[in-house]
Amino acid sequence: MILGRLSEINALEALLGGAAAGDGGALVLRGEAGIGKSTLIGAARDRAAGRGLRVLETAGVQAEVHIPYAGLHRLLRTAPDLAGAAVEILGSPDALPYRAATALLTALTRHDTPVLITVEDLQWLDDASWEALAFAARRLSAESAAMLLTARDGRDVSRRLAGAGLPEVRLEPLDPGAAAELLRRVAPELAPSIADQVLDAAQGNPLGIIELGEAAARSGPSVLLPNRVPLSERLERTFSGLVAELPPVTRSLLLVAALDDGDDLDEIVRACRLVEPRTVRHEDLDPAIATRLVQLDDRMQVRFRHPLLRSALSQSATLMQRRRVHAALAGILVDHPERGLWHRAAAANGPDEELARELTETAIRAGRRQAAGIAMTAFEQAARLSEDLAARGSRLLAAVDMASEQGDDVANNRLLDEIRPHELTPADRAAYEFLLEMLHGNRWSGSDRLVTLAAAIEALVAAGDTGRAGHLLDMVALRTYFAEPDPAVVERLVAAVDAVMAISDDPLLPAQLALIAPISRGAECRRRMRELLVAAGTDPYTTYQLGLGAATTGDLPMAVEFDAAAVVGLRAQGRLGVLYRAQIIHASHAVYLGDVRTAMPLLPESEAFAVRNGHRNWVPTAWTTAGAAAALRGDLAEAERRAAATEAVLLPLGRNPLLAGVRQIRGFAALGAGRPAEAFAELSRVFDATDDAYHLGTGLFLVGHLAEAAAGCGATAALRRIVGDLVPVAEQSGHPALLAGLGYAHAVLADSAEAWEKAVGEDLTGWAFEQARRQHAYGTWLRRRRRPAECRALLRAAAATFDALGATAWADRSRAELRASGESLRRPSDTTAALTPQETQIARLAAEGLSNQEIGERLFLSPRTVSTHLSRIYPKLGIRSRTELARALRNT
Repeated sequence: MILGRLSEINALEALLGGAAAGDGGALVLRGEAGIGKSTLIGAARDRAAGRGLRVLETAGVQAEVHIPYAGLHRLLRTAPDLAGAAVEILGSPDALPYRAATALLTALTRHDTPVLITVEDLQWLDDASWEALAFAARRLSAESAAMLLTARDGRDVSRRLAGAGLPEVRLEPLDPGAAAELLRRVAPELAPSIADQVLDAAQGNPLGIIELGEAAARSGPSVLLPNRVPLSERLERTFSGLVAELPPVTRSLLLVAALDDGDDLDEIVRACRLVEPRTVRHEDLDPAIATRLVQLDDRMQVRFRHPLLRSALSQSATLMQRRRVHAALAGILVDHPERGLWHRAAAANGPDEELARELTETAIRAGRRQAAGIAMTAFEQAARLSEDLAARGSRLLAAVDMASEQGDDVANNRLLDEIRPHELTPADRAAYEFLLEMLHGNRWSGSDRLVTLAAAIEALVAAGDTGRAGHLLDMVALRTYFAEPDPAVVERLVAAVDAVMAISDDPLLPAQLALIAPISRGAECRRRMRELLVAAGTDPYTTYQLGLGAATTGDLPMAVEFDAAAVVGLRAQGRLGVLYRAQIIHASHAVYLGDVRTAMPLLPESEAFAVRNGHRNWVPTAWTTAGAAAALRGDLAEAERRAAATEAVLLPLGRNPLLAGVRQIRGFAALGAGRPAEAFAELSRVFDATDDAYHLGTGLFLVGHLAEAAAGCGATAALRRIVGDLVPVAEQSGHPALLAGLGYAHAVLADSAEAWEKAVGEDLTGWAFEQARRQHAYGTWLRRRRRPAECRALLRAAAATFDALGATAWADRSRAELRASGESLRRPSDTTAALTPQETQIARLAAEGLSNQEIGERLFLSPRTVSTHLSRIYPKLGIRSRTELARALRNT
């Protein structure tokens, strides 16, 4: 019986019951060392087995924290029937964590037996295993599976768990009654005075009560002094005392086991023979087994009694002893170069440039597979071993990039503090200062940093280092678009791009040029990007950047084609660190096109990822996009909530181009609510160079809405001035979105039948919202001139298009005008409104003909989970089978 843990046991019972019923989930047991996490997880295993659940287990090991998928390897090694999944997941250290998670879920749910996965000491899991397991844990709600994890308290654990979004149960110290009863059971002969000292020292920590109680029973109360030493240190000291009583060879075996990233006894013995002058045999571990310090299972795998024992062994060894062990492990792992590399690094006595280069290559591979934590550690280790001081700085900067991908502000601060700016190359110095502002700046500096970066890029181009020049251009291109710097800075950056383009056909370059000079070079960039779209074949990251470039030059229909392809490709690669940005961008482009139905399913997942990982530069973009979509569909409360939240984040930063998004939300909301004067006041601020929300690049997409507001409130004189300023921009750039907006604005200003006929007659393929806006405006113009028969077809067409796009507020206005003409048109039923965003994604993919397996691969779900979601979707849509899905979605 476990003392003092009734509520925790009930939580475990609920978790296991849910898994048995097909309503799985995850739970993290969290608390200080020795608080009872391992005892509870052992009880959960026993109860799961009693319920008929299959139990799979793994644990984080401190020595394995840098080895990709070490934790998953431990998990899958216990299940021979999952060998296929093991090969898929572990066949390469470059396997993507999200692909690994999907393969694991598919393998686990292939059978009908419910499963419990236990994961001990998640704080020591390697990053790849953690990312995969956390990703899988968040997707167990429709599975017959549960995951139970334990974590020791600490800042790194807090960061990991804050990003994971998993439910937690914190284990508190035992109450005095339970603590006294536990001590009585383990040390019944203790004198009351000594028992009181043990209880006082242990402070309700179960392991402390057990170990200190047994030690006091053996050696007397002297083991309890001094009482100012933290409990974990005192327990480590107790473990060290137990180890000291063992034979020397056994102690050596335990030290090797503690530092090994594996747990195979044969491997441990082989390594120990390289560091121990005495003969080493497998049975030399027996004394440690007899004293319950370790366990040895049927597969000859060594497990420590408690993680603190590993820590005690490592801490009690000298630095040179640890290095000799790591060197021995590296020596026997010649067939496992990735594992051996980490041991070689740990064994290094000083700087070693060749080893630093190998670690850098490992870091780059890890970055490509989105294992940012491994990449960060490898870059940091490479920097520690660097002989070249400039290379040291470059590697630390790369580590900062990886820490940023994880949203790890603690690591960011630590790594930036280690950089010595005077050792950096000019290019790295410029990047360093730019990163300082991006990560820690509390003001928007606009184009100030771009001048220094332009000079650095010029120097790299002059030196022929086009690769690093391209990297810096990729870093600054989007910033340049938002900063709208002085023309001289733009010219320098354009010259740098041109210089690289003269000797490189990298498809990223047209996208970078488009972001840097969307007006002066927009037409050329659109032509190049259109060729790339037709040819296809660009990698998903480049495709994502091309979508950005196409949009900034105004070609939104081309942009969303790139966006959609990028999202599919990035999902296939499992690159969630880029995917969430691509989805936000895709949604924002769809909103500019008035396509709410495309935008809305893209946002929940990507917004949650940005918030969870602390990517504060992207959270406001997600919020403004969601707010504008809410305004278009007529949800004014949600639109204002988003606007207010974004404004609260951005206003303290002063002038900021993202404030244009706030004006966009409120302008759309006012238009949808029939308040055109308010809408014009909001939207015109985006075009006012003296306003903090000014951003011409954003304004070019809002001209149609501005003109619509002006028409409604009579602000045609102000509109005429803004249009006059924008016509030369349109003539120079050929910006399609601006041309579409100006076409509508000219009709508003002319206010004649000829102008409206011309407006509705233009070819607006790909610009459905703009076409419907013109049809609505001309239909309204005709109705108000008592020409109802002529207006109705236009208003019906406008309402149908707005409904199809999900722009319900605009569709309702078209229906109202149609009613005023003497014809009624009911709002079509939208059964898809009852679907969650994920259900909408699944329904659309199923309607396109994808199988459950293919949908699961796209969305990182198991086929069984997809099937469960479809069974919930059909009743909501009033259908019974997959074959009816396409028709049901078409009808809405």
